[in-house]
Amino acid sequence: MPRKVRELIKELKKAGFVDRGGKGSHKNFVHSKVVKPITISGKPGDDVLGYQEKIAKLAIKESQK
Repeated sequence: MPRKVRELIKELKKAGFVDRGGKGSHKNFVHSKVVKPITISGKPGDDVLGYQEKIAKLAIKESQK
């Protein structure tokens, strides 16, 4: 079963990302060590899409350097 958007957001916040807002169901997360902001779309109860999972994983890894 795929993870939910709320779980991915929780993981990003735990890694030090800050929600800078967005339009509609989009949320943008920034981190001082990550070059590009991460955009997550969908309502909190929606399933995470494969590309969102991949981008978040890479961003969290980059933030830990």
